[in-house]
Amino acid sequence: MSDPGAPTATTGTTQPRWRVIGPGLVVAATGVGAADLVATLVAGAKFGYTLLWVAVLGAVIKVVLVEGAGRYSLATGRTIFEGWRSLGRWTTWYFAPYIVIWGLVYGATAMSSSALPIVAIFPDLSLRWTAVVIGVIGLALVWLGSYAAFEKVMALLVGVMFVCVVGAAALATPNLGEILLGLRPIFPDDSVVNVLAIAGGVGGTITLAAYGYWLREKGWSTPVFMRVMRLDNGVAYAVTGIFVVAMLIVGAELYYSAGIAAETGDQALVQLSDVLDDRYGDVFGTVFLVGFFASSFSSLIGVWSGVSLMFADYVGNLRDLPSGHPDTRTGGRYFRAYLLWLTFPPMLLLLLDEPVGLILAYGTLGALFMPFLAITLLVLLNKRRPGALPHSTVPDEWRNGWLSNGFMLLCAVLFVALAVNEIRETLAPYV
Repeated sequence: MSDPGAPTATTGTTQPRWRVIGPGLVVAATGVGAADLVATLVAGAKFGYTLLWVAVLGAVIKVVLVEGAGRYSLATGRTIFEGWRSLGRWTTWYFAPYIVIWGLVYGATAMSSSALPIVAIFPDLSLRWTAVVIGVIGLALVWLGSYAAFEKVMALLVGVMFVCVVGAAALATPNLGEILLGLRPIFPDDSVVNVLAIAGGVGGTITLAAYGYWLREKGWSTPVFMRVMRLDNGVAYAVTGIFVVAMLIVGAELYYSAGIAAETGDQALVQLSDVLDDRYGDVFGTVFLVGFFASSFSSLIGVWSGVSLMFADYVGNLRDLPSGHPDTRTGGRYFRAYLLWLTFPPMLLLLLDEPVGLILAYGTLGALFMPFLAITLLVLLNKRRPGALPHSTVPDEWRNGWLSNGFMLLCAVLFVALAVNEIRETLAPYV
């Protein structure tokens, strides 16, 4: 996010046309999964509207980080991994085990989360085998389709999410006066963990860094697309903010006001469908479960696409392939190799208890990614670095100003605090 008044393009004479459906909507839909909906639902159930301001802050934070990732890619013509690699070998040492372990555990989690609402609607189905089928369907959609087709599927799922999640909030008849009061920055007692979870969880982790790859797949690859990228990103995270605020309204109105304790984990969303059934009839609970599925499945196929592009770029860099080589793009062999890794090995975790060591590594490496992203963007988007490769250095007009640096520094501090908390929670059961 450059400061106000910054130029919007340096090349080309015709400004590209912006459309509502773009990479921003893809990255936002990928990021808003079941875990984000649960975090805000639980916060609304515990604190009413008091933490509404945190949900808004979380959306703003992600706008800053995604805009930074997109600006780096457009300004340099390079991917975010190429930028990380210019900072030294340590980035590769972190990224390699992270993307391998993260993909293995996330694959199982995403398939289970997507299967849960289907099994809630059709109780005779097996959760385990429904998850396996959904994983194969996700694989086929991304494996066989182009980026343009993938974008259309994501737009459809976002539409379903919007109708179901915002519809649930409208049914709850929110108190507008209390909503406005919830925008005041107040920390109720014992709310720090909830604040971190909401602010840090609104809209994804590693998928934020995938934004630059989706920009390239869309054909937005030069500074002339800077303005359209910012519009795309801003509107996408406005939609994300609406989803999160809607879930907090549901928690405040249907749980907090009635004194009902919300469950944790994905079961919280199944519980919510039961509450909607009890209050408004069977149809409304089922409709919400459809929205729950759309949220989880959009995250699944978003990761299958975006993180596979990141892995393919990582391998391409190690093999010294030119930037944008077909093997590293959608449908390329390295892209498809990671698709298979995301789909089939995680199925073993659905059949077996997840190993303790794998869970510890997943929790630790995952918690460190957002501080890693925020801090590396701060470095990449500031002044020229001695010894940096010329192609990895951002031109003066696209570097951070004081406003961008302030927001990114806030992001870094927030995510370091969140990482410490998550690592402590991950290790607690085993120490």
